[in-house]
Amino acid sequence: MRRNLHTFTAKRVETLGPGVHNDGGGLMLRVQKTATAHTGRSWVFRYWLHGRERRMGLGSYPRVTLKDAREKAADARRLLDRGVDPLAERQEDRRRALAEHAKAVTFKEAAEKLIAAKAPEWKNAKHAAQWRSTLETYAYPVIGRLPVADIEFAHIKKILEPIWSQKVETASRLRGRIEAVLAWATTSGFRTGDNPARWTNGLEHHLPSPARVKKNAGASGFGAMPYDDVPAFMGKLKDRSGAAAEALAFTIHTAARSGEVRGMTWAEVDLGERVWTIPAGRMKAGAEHRKPLSDAAVRILQSRRQRHGSEGFVFASDMASKDGQQKPMSDMTLGAVLKRMKLEGVTVHGFRASFRTWAAEETDHPSWVAEMALAHTVKGIEAHYQRGDLMDKRRALAADWSAFVEGAA
Repeated sequence: MRRNLHTFTAKRVETLGPGVHNDGGGLMLRVQKTATAHTGRSWVFRYWLHGRERRMGLGSYPRVTLKDAREKAADARRLLDRGVDPLAERQEDRRRALAEHAKAVTFKEAAEKLIAAKAPEWKNAKHAAQWRSTLETYAYPVIGRLPVADIEFAHIKKILEPIWSQKVETASRLRGRIEAVLAWATTSGFRTGDNPARWTNGLEHHLPSPARVKKNAGASGFGAMPYDDVPAFMGKLKDRSGAAAEALAFTIHTAARSGEVRGMTWAEVDLGERVWTIPAGRMKAGAEHRKPLSDAAVRILQSRRQRHGSEGFVFASDMASKDGQQKPMSDMTLGAVLKRMKLEGVTVHGFRASFRTWAAEETDHPSWVAEMALAHTVKGIEAHYQRGDLMDKRRALAADWSAFVEGAA
């Protein structure tokens, strides 16, 4: 039988002064200098294993009573008698408990917890909605109800492969969001092992590089710049002078066709109403098109008018015609700006695709509003809305796009 076992009384536990006091059998009470009768007091079990002293916390008093502390110490001594380390056993118990708890935590629940944790740092409330929308569309149908502990590499491939090459921006963002959810689950103790959604030393060996997919799509299609890169590009474009650079910036802000901008005349512009009316004869669809002008677009026009007047072409060629009259820029002029900026595979027309992808993936603006902003012919049920030109809705969309490309969103 151990000597000096159970030296405390319940009253003495509350009155012992600062220091470490021994109840016997390895059970000690640690009392802080600022302790009162019911605060600043905690239980510790001290023992030796393989010649080394170890200490295991048993909880604070009075949440853990003297009786509870003695029972915990007795359990620890029984483990030691069997050659088992009490600390290691407790850690294993916690791991087993977490593993059992993880079976009840689904991927969707983990995603919601992560979104709730990150929401305060996101400037725009739409960001959380975009996370949910992407995950609901692509991830939840496959893994939404699965315990996070059971999600494997094959699940991630099943989600990403169908859209990886067709919707590279969306797929890339989706992969990152899934990786973040699983990382949260791991650090929260709900799963162990490698993250199956990681790119480096993971998916990079099974899927083509997003940058390569974008580049190849640009070379064979519109040559669209990823919309995430447009704000940085616009910052560099501002440093360039000349009518061509200004025309390109205006083209991007308005998501217009190059020919529409190059042939633009002051007679088509109403700065008071902030509207640019393109006559039917200059439109691809053969119908007049009214474009709302954002603050940034208006500033470009105001600057042009102050320096060059308000007659003729807004972005006239630097070279006059043989009779001395203004003439529009050639169709190579704006593209030349991109070449001088060493942007291979990017075209002026591609910025319309950048705008359209941004509108679909980063905003809640209806698709038919974005299509009308591009002067596309809308088909299907949405064609009903073309009986009006949705000027107010398109003005809001134009303002959001300009704010984004100006880096203010």
